[in-house]
Amino acid sequence: MILRTTLSFFALLILCRLLGKKQLGQLTFFHYITGITFGSIASEIASQAETPFLDGLISVIWWSVLTYLMTVITIKSKKARVLIDDKPTIVIQNGLLLESALKKSRLHMDELTMLLREQSIFSVQDVQYALFETNGKLSVLSKKAEQAATKQDVKADITPATYIPTEVVSDGQLIYENLVELDLTEDWLMKKLKKQNIHTVTDVYFAQVQSNGSLYISLKDKARQAHP
Repeated sequence: MILRTTLSFFALLILCRLLGKKQLGQLTFFHYITGITFGSIASEIASQAETPFLDGLISVIWWSVLTYLMTVITIKSKKARVLIDDKPTIVIQNGLLLESALKKSRLHMDELTMLLREQSIFSVQDVQYALFETNGKLSVLSKKAEQAATKQDVKADITPATYIPTEVVSDGQLIYENLVELDLTEDWLMKKLKKQNIHTVTDVYFAQVQSNGSLYISLKDKARQAHP
């Protein structure tokens, strides 16, 4: 049983990796169902001794192949995509509830208002458009008067970020590939650390380059006690 479970574990790991992020993210109802079935077959192989291992392995591999083929078909054909994944349904349009759309989506008002509250919207009249997505989530466009002001609205600084926030030290270990990706050097990092009176990377628990080029530093407990 330990051998069966180990082999099932690695088979599931490899197949999930091959199927990609879309399957793991369960973006649609189809991916949600196939994901559940995928896990059920793997658990059957791992836990049921009477299930022939080879038969179960073939089953989970073939299920993965079918899932991959359906994904390819939905990419190439819009009609197949609508047939398999369905399409978003507008349930609120120009501030008005669409009763027929709610019935088609089998969504009652209590569920709709709950989905709105999850987005911090407590009044239906604040909504311009609401779409019930294929993954069961609600996308909402609030009315202009209810939308939060942007930096452009208040004439704040909108200079594009120099960097995407990226970790460069983790648990005292320098992450060279991230520095290279940011076009930065180890010398640059050490200068930043020395400005904070930190002389070795091993004292740093976590360091992250911020969008404006500054460096966020969190020391290890022992180093923090030495640098109050």
